[in-house]
Amino acid sequence: MATDFKSIPLIDISPLVEKWDDPNMAQDKGVAEVVRKLDQACREAGFFYVKGHGIPYSLVEEIRSISRQFFHLPYEEKLKIKLSAATGYRGYQRVGENITKGVPDMHEAIDVVRKCYREVKPGMYGSLGEAMEGCNVWPSDPPTFKNLMEDYVNRCTDLSRKIMRGIALALGGPMDAFEGNRGGDPFWVLRVIGYPVVSHVNGKEMPNAENDVGCGAHTDYGLPTLVNQDDDITALQVRNSNGEWISAVPVPGTFVCNIGDMLKPNFDAAIEPLDACVQKSGGTKKFKELFMESIWSVKC
Repeated sequence: MATDFKSIPLIDISPLVEKWDDPNMAQDKGVAEVVRKLDQACREAGFFYVKGHGIPYSLVEEIRSISRQFFHLPYEEKLKIKLSAATGYRGYQRVGENITKGVPDMHEAIDVVRKCYREVKPGMYGSLGEAMEGCNVWPSDPPTFKNLMEDYVNRCTDLSRKIMRGIALALGGPMDAFEGNRGGDPFWVLRVIGYPVVSHVNGKEMPNAENDVGCGAHTDYGLPTLVNQDDDITALQVRNSNGEWISAVPVPGTFVCNIGDMLKPNFDAAIEPLDACVQKSGGTKKFKELFMESIWSVKC
């Protein structure tokens, strides 16, 4: 649960990145310090910066650059990969199409989910998986967009797995507690977001726009979220327990990590308390077992 924190902690996770596949990583002093900081950050803020993550800064900059190139294309060109039910809810979403708490968000985006790396075949997850069946849709311009994003996603997925090993240890469980049947095949989502000048969106002039909020207040449904924000613009804010909005001032070379509402596990994983957490609560389970596909059906 968030506290009245006044700043977002920054954690150097390089010891964790270096030792993440070592069976004895929990005994390493450097890893233990990272785990302690992760534990504190997750309990007090739910947000933290990570540095020493191992993803080249040059790639991070390329991702920002190629995203801008796409969003600067004519509106009609972007609509060639328009998000719809027919695309399995993948593709381009125009400004104002995404709604947060009943209010249109002043951003445009491309949504990509883990599908084309391992196809979701018809019936693989029963009727509840039908809405997400299919392949990702990618723009043909810029021509390197698909390959660059796939490389980036693979690296971010690996990074998330390493962070989750640290969080598993922070909870008192084994380092692979969130792998295997729980999260060994995570259902990730990539959302590339552009925030245009509010007075000019979707190819039209909007001089008297009533809403200038890029994305309304919300909580993310997955764990973890990695945010790659521009280095020169402070926009992201996090609310503490007193209702104060704390700015996540960009720190070059870092990602902002958000623990979200729940682990983004395998699509058909059973959601239940970890044994280590049950022991800490005196042996009583506070929540019953749920299945990921049931939860996901609510989110679609």
